[in-house]
Amino acid sequence: MRDLPQPPRGESALVAISNIAIALLATSLLATSEARSGGLPPIDGRTSLLVVSPHPDDETLCCAGAIERVANAGGQVSVVWITSGDGSMLSLLMVEKSLFAAPGKVRDLAAKRMREAREATALLGVPENQQLFLGYPDGGILQLLTDNRTTPYHARFTGDTRVPYPNAVFPGHPYTGASLEHDFEAILDRVRPTLVLAPSLDDTHPDHSATGKLVTRALLRRGEASRLHYWIVHGGEGWPSPRGYMPGIPLALPATGAGLGLQPFSLTDTEEVRELQAVNAYHTQMEVMAPFLLAFVRTSELFSAPPAALNAP
Repeated sequence: MRDLPQPPRGESALVAISNIAIALLATSLLATSEARSGGLPPIDGRTSLLVVSPHPDDETLCCAGAIERVANAGGQVSVVWITSGDGSMLSLLMVEKSLFAAPGKVRDLAAKRMREAREATALLGVPENQQLFLGYPDGGILQLLTDNRTTPYHARFTGDTRVPYPNAVFPGHPYTGASLEHDFEAILDRVRPTLVLAPSLDDTHPDHSATGKLVTRALLRRGEASRLHYWIVHGGEGWPSPRGYMPGIPLALPATGAGLGLQPFSLTDTEEVRELQAVNAYHTQMEVMAPFLLAFVRTSELFSAPPAALNAP
């Protein structure tokens, strides 16, 4: 009978066992990394992340962990806010005690929300020069991309027809869809992102879905749609649930966007705590919708790649 091979002995046995252990550990780490990635590409010092936020606070609710992960990896993190939050009826009611505040008061509210956005994103690692405000009208983004592509839009609460904020990237630019598209393209040229996180076209808030269309169209024109991943903040009635601060539990999938293939991006304990701090920096919004905002402070965030058709030549 042919002799069976004998297991290695002595030093060679230790080497073999060590190699097996290393392989098993590497496989385990890879699986953990993939589970944490939420379908996002690998994050490292070469990552240039651009988060596109319709209003101040959306970027923290959807992407705080991803922002901090890129910053801690040594990558570049940038946030662009399409509006400055100057059309929030709840905020006007709570802060100004009226839905008919003078335009100056509404702009003051927007200035406060922009300061809060800077504070929140600074906590997450976004440098001041990469905190970018476009200053377009809250509640008017869909109109800019449809009825007001070339005709200036009249903002409901401020009465403005052009960007009124001196600290915006392009102050004085007209409230038209063509101007918004031009300004967003300029942001892409400036940031040169390798990863773009933007609201899903299925988000139920009109400003969010319109922003998703703006970003999708721009990246398609540039042949860069493969860099785009979607998130959702307004995912249907009652979502996210449960409301309020519930540490240590993952974010449930929303009913809206069920076909997007949203995947969980797992946060570390430190990232979850930092997200809570960033959410609390939004004092204005916390006054009016704290349970909703705090419901996003979970052990995970949700991201999806765009439909495969978007990446076709």
